[in-house]
This record gives sequence, C-alpha cells and structure tokens, in this order.
Amino acid sequence: MKIIQTGKNKNFSVPCIAVGCMRIADMVEKQLKSHISECLDSGLNFFDHADIYGGGLCEINFGKAVKEMGLNREELIIQSKCGIVPGKMYDFSKEYIIGAVDGILKRLQTDYLDILLLHRPDALCEPEEVASAFDELYNAGKVRHFGVSNHSPMQIELLKRYVNQEIIINQLQMSITSSNLIAAGLEVNMTTEGAVNRDGYVLDYCRLNDITVQAWSPFQFGFFEGSFIGRKDKFPELNAVLDELAEKYNITPTGIASAWLFRHPAGIQMIAGTTKISRLKEIIAGSEISLTREEWYRLYLSAGHILP
Repeated sequence: MKIIQTGKNKNFSVPCIAVGCMRIADMVEKQLKSHISECLDSGLNFFDHADIYGGGLCEINFGKAVKEMGLNREELIIQSKCGIVPGKMYDFSKEYIIGAVDGILKRLQTDYLDILLLHRPDALCEPEEVASAFDELYNAGKVRHFGVSNHSPMQIELLKRYVNQEIIINQLQMSITSSNLIAAGLEVNMTTEGAVNRDGYVLDYCRLNDITVQAWSPFQFGFFEGSFIGRKDKFPELNAVLDELAEKYNITPTGIASAWLFRHPAGIQMIAGTTKISRLKEIIAGSEISLTREEWYRLYLSAGHILP
C-alpha cells in the first residue's frame, strides 16, 4: 500500500487509504472491535470521522472500542471534522470550533486529534476567528494538523492569510464518474459541460500548495446516488472496462476503480467508507498496481467524459 507524504515539508506520513467511519454507528460492539482490528492488521491506521456522523455516535462507539481494546493511541491517525450544524447552518466561529473539538475529543476518549478539518465552507466565515481557534487548539495540544473539506482555492487562500498553521488536507468528492476536477482542466476554454469551472481548478491548486486531496465517495455517482460499480444499466461501457481490467490484473472492479484514483500524480488519499474488510482488501489491492496511461484514460472516457 502506498504511503503519502503530506504537507510542505513532507514530514507527515499517511496511508493512501483512510478508513471512513460514517457508517459505523449501527455496528455492534464486537463487530466494531473486529473491524478496527482487521483494519490495523491490514495496515490501515487512518480513521476519518466527523462530529455529525451518526449524531456523534460514530465517535462515541469508536472511542469506547479503542479504549477497551487497549490500543496505542500514537499508532492511530484520527481525523475529524466540524463546522456543520445539521439542518441549520455552517459555523466557523471560534466559540463553535473550540466547543466542537472539545466534544469530539470527549466522544473519542482521546487528548488530541491528528487532523481537524473544517467540514464545509461557512459563508459567514471570519478567518480571524478561525485563526484564533486554530492557535488555541494547536497550542493546547488538542490538534496537531489542520485542513479543510469541500473548499475552493480562494476559500483556502482567505484562511491562509490569517491562519498560522499549514493547511495540509482538502477533502473533496471525486470518483471516475464524479471527476469535474479533472474534466475542467482537460476541457478548458471549451463550451462543453465538462469545461464548467465549478471549483477554481482546486486539484491543480492543491498540487501547487502541497495540500493532499482526500477523495470522498470514490465509488459513487452524483450526490450519494449510488455506486457505479456493477450498474451496467447506467454505466455499461465503464463496467465493461472495469471488468476487463479486473481480469487482466486479477483483482476486482472495485480494485480497478481504486487504482484509477491512486494513479493520478496528485497523490490522492481515498476515504473508504465501507465497513467490510473484504472490500477494503480489494481497495488495498488496487493501490498496489499501476494502471497504464492508456488504461487510465479508457476508464475516464468510458464514464462519459470527453477528450476535446
């Protein structure tokens, strides 16, 4: 499995696969402990949370399991997100961020987060407040690294003008089918649908600024509309190529879809939200092969994209 060196100094190593914890709220205690153990045995020690997942239950259950399993905290990389007040608003005020992190730490039963992400852009963001919150959290040892999620280049630039800590992560939706981040660059200066610049060329921006892109919903199409893998009614050409390459490399279509993401030179880290260790092993297998340039483009085109 690939290891990613993130940040400007490349001194923070993370696996190319992060275990997404959005779906663990319904796992019984024994099942969750087994899941965590199997992940660690497979080299997956990066766990992605958010304060809103399961209404906080995901963090509660995870923290309890880690404590009872007697795991060494320093061997885990735990990331969480804050800023969404469900159904009401987004909130990047200092008071909210500090309170949210204190709640996260309490639920996870840990003294610190390895990474804190601001979950979605707050239209009323006052970067001076974010900077003050980050300083307090960093100086208190509660957060070691910082990042954002679903942010555009200019939103990050605004934060960077005030924030003292490095922004090392931007978590963005990305998959073979949901890849406007790539299409906008390839179809630049065209009148085609893919040329619409929805994100300020955020993929190139992150590469230029040593910000690791974390891909969420890596097997989904649309906004949580379902997985494209096996959907031969909706994506017949894509699934035909996935099946063909899966046979060639002796892995599954899930592994090939994973390999497509990992092949990109941006050094993308995948957020894998499955709770099945068998699926995680398929993703790991995908991280261990390197698609050819032609194969990468075949998959891209088979998903309905164009080359001008």
